[in-house]
Amino acid sequence: MLVAPMTITVFAMTQKGYAVVDFITQHFPRLLHSVVIGRDPALENDYSAQLQALCETRGISWSPREACGALSSEYALAVSWRWLLDVPDNRLIVLHDSPLPRYRGFAPMVNALINGERELGVTALFGVSEYDRGDVICQSTTTIDYPMTIQEAIEHNMQNYLAVVRRVCDLLERGQALPRMRQVENDATYSIWRDADDYRIDWSQSASAIRRFVDAVGAPYAGAQTNDGEQCVFVDAVEEVPDVRCELRDCGKVIFLSQGRPVVICGSGLVRVTAARVQAEDGSYASYLPLQRFRVRFR
Repeated sequence: MLVAPMTITVFAMTQKGYAVVDFITQHFPRLLHSVVIGRDPALENDYSAQLQALCETRGISWSPREACGALSSEYALAVSWRWLLDVPDNRLIVLHDSPLPRYRGFAPMVNALINGERELGVTALFGVSEYDRGDVICQSTTTIDYPMTIQEAIEHNMQNYLAVVRRVCDLLERGQALPRMRQVENDATYSIWRDADDYRIDWSQSASAIRRFVDAVGAPYAGAQTNDGEQCVFVDAVEEVPDVRCELRDCGKVIFLSQGRPVVICGSGLVRVTAARVQAEDGSYASYLPLQRFRVRFR
């Protein structure tokens, strides 16, 4: 006896949303009722145009977030979604960028990379009013090595996204109930929201911590920032170099220039800035390197 699949509306944005919609259309096309596309002008590429093109190419009904109506499928699946959804908790499935209950909240992957976590993961859970406290449906985790940029982490973690989506969709296609596992509150940690101030480099930290930070907040995010006393400098890449003994460790000062690339004193260790840019009044960017001045203090 054939069982009718339980359909889903995917609320999607960013590269993760695109990958999930692409996967479902290829492997579980009967499940996909429609796609609601979100936009984020703060990102270099929010994938809204690619999502729209994918839906139109494959004949999928879609709408922008501002024009979506009431849910008309059995479930809603939120991927990289930032807005509250008027959907009953037992019909809302959320994909979260961490192995919950750790890193509940905002920018979990960015904060995990800054902290040097050795594991990335994705959790599928039921949405509830208190963020990321819903019952877990399933999880997938993988180990990582450093250095790793945020873009590399996004691509690496995609396998975890598709693993949990495959599990959820397989159950829905069979018409089976989704499992519910309560989170252990004593194991919960929180990932705090980030704003413009959180892009500033703290040169008093170790060289390894500064490299992780620069890698974690790069594209598709705004990028690590510092000030040379005259202008804001966007630091896109650094590398650790052997430390030297400084009589006075003035963090943020340039100690050496290597072919125009500044070597900067950190709380412990040194980093060489290998890619940096500054923004012109018209909004365009130009390379900050090679640095012409030796006596520079970054703050």
